[in-house]
Amino acid sequence: MRLRQVCLRKMLRTSRQRPEPEKAGLSANRLLGGKPALPSLRRRLSSMAYEGLLLLGVLSVSFLLPHVVLGMVGEIAAPGWMLLIHLYIVLGIYFIWVWRHSGQTLAMQTWKIRISTPSGQPPSVGRLLLRYSLAWPSLIYFGVGLLWALFDRDRQFLHDRLAGTRIVSALDNPPSS
Repeated sequence: MRLRQVCLRKMLRTSRQRPEPEKAGLSANRLLGGKPALPSLRRRLSSMAYEGLLLLGVLSVSFLLPHVVLGMVGEIAAPGWMLLIHLYIVLGIYFIWVWRHSGQTLAMQTWKIRISTPSGQPPSVGRLLLRYSLAWPSLIYFGVGLLWALFDRDRQFLHDRLAGTRIVSALDNPPSS
C-alpha cells in the first residue's frame, strides 16, 4: 500500500494536468480510496507528554499568575473547587481555540498529528468541546480512556471515539477546510 502511495504521488507531481494532492487538499490515501493514516499509539502518547510540558507555560501565565497576584494583593485564596473550574476553563479555551483554528497544538505539530472527524473534515466547536470534556475523566480515572486505545479497532482514545473525532497523521492528510 505504501509503495502505491509513493508511485501515485510521483505520478501526480509529474503530471501537468492534475494538481498535486497536497495543494488540492487531498492525500494519496484519499485518492486511493483508503482511510486516513492513523499515527501510532506511541506517537500520540509522546505528543501528550510533550503537551504536558508546554502547558506549564500556558498555565503559569493564565492560571498561576492571577492567583498569586490575588493572594498577594487581596490576601485571598480561592477555594479548591474554584481553582478546578478555573483550570478547566483556561485549558478548555486554549485547546478548543487551537484545535478549531489549526487542528493541532504545538505538540501535535511537532509529532505531525492533527484532529479530524472520521470523514476527514475539521471538527465543529461542539465536537471539540465534547472531546475536551470527555478527555478529563479519560485521564483522571487512571488513564482508562487512554488504555481503551489498546482494544479499539482504530487505536483511538475513548474520548475520541465518543466525541466522533480522531487523531490522524498530518503527513498524509492536510486539513481540508
